[in-house]
Amino acid sequence: MPLNETDVIVVGAGLAGLVAAAEIADAGKRALLLDQEGEQSLGGQAFWSLGGLFLVDSPEQRRLGIRDSAALATQDWQQAAGFDRPEDYWPQQWARAYLDFAAGEKRSWLADQGVRFFPAVGWAERGSNSVPRFHIVWGSGPGLVEPFTRRVREHVAAGRIVFKFRHRVRGLNMNNGAVTGVHGEVLEASDVARGERSSRVVVGDFEFTAGAVILTSGGIGGNPALVRQNWPSERLGPAPETMLSGVPAHVDGLMQLAAQGAGASLINPDRMWHYTEGLQNWNPIWPSHGIRVLPGPSSLWLDPSGQRLPYPHYPGFDTLGTLQHLTTHGFPYTWFVLNRAIIKKEFALSGSEQNPDWTERDIGKTLGRMGRQVQPPVQAFMDHGADFVVQGSLPELVRGMNELIGNEAVDLETVEREVRERDAQTLNAVGKDTQLAVIRAARNLLSERLTRVVKPAPLLNPADGPLIAVRMNILTRKTLGGLETDLHSRVLAPGGAVMPGLYAAGEVSGFGGGGMHGYRSLEGTFLGGCLFSGRVAGRAAAAL
Repeated sequence: MPLNETDVIVVGAGLAGLVAAAEIADAGKRALLLDQEGEQSLGGQAFWSLGGLFLVDSPEQRRLGIRDSAALATQDWQQAAGFDRPEDYWPQQWARAYLDFAAGEKRSWLADQGVRFFPAVGWAERGSNSVPRFHIVWGSGPGLVEPFTRRVREHVAAGRIVFKFRHRVRGLNMNNGAVTGVHGEVLEASDVARGERSSRVVVGDFEFTAGAVILTSGGIGGNPALVRQNWPSERLGPAPETMLSGVPAHVDGLMQLAAQGAGASLINPDRMWHYTEGLQNWNPIWPSHGIRVLPGPSSLWLDPSGQRLPYPHYPGFDTLGTLQHLTTHGFPYTWFVLNRAIIKKEFALSGSEQNPDWTERDIGKTLGRMGRQVQPPVQAFMDHGADFVVQGSLPELVRGMNELIGNEAVDLETVEREVRERDAQTLNAVGKDTQLAVIRAARNLLSERLTRVVKPAPLLNPADGPLIAVRMNILTRKTLGGLETDLHSRVLAPGGAVMPGLYAAGEVSGFGGGGMHGYRSLEGTFLGGCLFSGRVAGRAAAAL
């Protein structure tokens, strides 16, 4: 076979691309794996992730007394997704197929490849998930990428997969309406660290031919201009003037646009998943680098003036609903007010690099989370982060908040009222505060009580001090819409006709079908969507 020909070309060496390439080679076919970044970025965004996966009725859930089922998960998914468009036909089909996978062979398939899970199950999106379903891979994101990297490298050694790094695909080659290959530019070699902005100096061009092309090139979260272009102003109001980026700059969405330009159907581009609990990374790797807080439910969430956000806008409860509340009210940021007791137990930072104990599979360090000290990555943000204020009294805290933002927007009288009214409701086992009701209900689960949710107590309790205020920024992250695909991951043209030879998987396809999450994610479904759609695409393309 000539060097510029292969059975299947895979564009993008993130998790979906690795899975697809491994499945192609397992079937005895040859794959060419292209990526615009260097080999040091193998695994893409999955490497940076916490490694959370959505599983249904898992052994981990059952051991904790959590009763889950495919029917309950389907009910939660449909309510959260809110499918309401004619073009949601394939997204709904993909949602059903993915739920079957998550409730079926997903865990055993991963376990057979050596993936193991932390025994406690997290409760993300508490306003949408009826029960905890967020399973963290032991080894976090790198631990999930590892078995697929291993499989791919074994096939590289056997000659069934060829890597071509620093190859930026610019377009699709067409012949009689079928996709027959790709073309693009060779970028100069770059040894920058994973995630850092790499050179875009072009040193050559290329063209490759194949029987099929699979696009696994990711979303748009690192392209602020494209995020703003697709921002749903009619639903969310105007896009914020300032947003942090949860992904590197090379997550630019340009391959998605190239496919659309070649005739592919791109649907639901206005559906995106951005977080409201973003921190400026004190040690950034990429431009505007933000870190998402995975909050427990106990922090008091205030608007820029110091007023408490209304129900149901509680930490970790409803990401899209809270984003809509903030953006339609024109809030550029919000505040968490908490204390040392809460930040110690309830403040988790998303990302493999922010959780070295899990990433390094260090049992001793992991058990240290049960101790009295704030976790070192969180403490580093308290010490160096631009969004943190730590003080011994409420007046000092409010003064520090105003100094941080450079004006007098936070009103001390308002904050004192909100804190004292909240604290008064902690003195009895019952009360009228709905946020505290959520907290008490969560603590009925042993895992939540032991590892995640503090016992309701006054914020102003001196024994739990000092007081802490954290400015929360909006953080770009995921693309929920994408290239429309059928259940074989074949890309469709507008009107529903199959584009012969073209497949898509992962975020570029809205994780399947062009948007299997609808408007909302139940969380843990992004990595899982890459796994599932990458597997489907690889197997389908290999069967040609």
